Amino acid sequence: MSIPVINAQAVTIPVRYEDSWQDGFGARGWKLDVPGRGADVIAATPYCGDRIPTSVFVHDVVDHLLCGFSLSGYVDEAAALIQLALRTHSDPVPDFQQMVDEDLIPGLGQHDDWVELLPASLNASPEGSVESRDSRLLLKGLRESLGDGALRALLTAGFVREGWKRTYDARDHWEGLGLRYPDRGATALALQELFEWMDATVREQQWMHATGQFLIHREHVTFRFSRPEEAGHQSVNVTSGR
Repeated sequence: MSIPVINAQAVTIPVRYEDSWQDGFGARGWKLDVPGRGADVIAATPYCGDRIPTSVFVHDVVDHLLCGFSLSGYVDEAAALIQLALRTHSDPVPDFQQMVDEDLIPGLGQHDDWVELLPASLNASPEGSVESRDSRLLLKGLRESLGDGALRALLTAGFVREGWKRTYDARDHWEGLGLRYPDRGATALALQELFEWMDATVREQQWMHATGQFLIHREHVTFRFSRPEEAGHQSVNVTSGR
């Protein structure tokens, strides 16, 4: 996934706000207005939770887009969650196991790339490539032959393995955008502060819709509303890390 670079010092990421998204979820909040967002991406608010000081929306910006990973698919989510763990020192395993327990083992996965999480010996099949096989039949066979416990362990390990394999790709993508990879933590915290301001603004003004752009520089981040025009912008400085 590519993000347009405005100049040598800034990257732009467009976003959209709806008071109620007509996407089957009906949630209030923000979405990144980028190609490949995926229908399964739910609108986000600045809520952080207990373990991590930044929201899911900031995770999508910092650990997905700026690292070059798409917002959909299990392999890219594995890579993004490893990036989240590296910048926050959080444990990604509970999130991996939640996807295994709620999506994959019950056969509710929305993407077939989960097969890449399997060891090569289980992924191999005389029927041909993954694309030529029914992943649901493969899953059924694995559950019958291995049992859910062993399959859960193998898929969880696959998330860690495939996520870690892409750490150098993430660094290369950050540096290719003209940003400093070691600054990910500071950038994420600045984006969280800015995101809280954005969300407070739309609620205070009672706007039903809004659009705008993040401008991510090496030293600071900025957000500018493009609709409504009277909203203005706000900047937050980012520690360079040097």
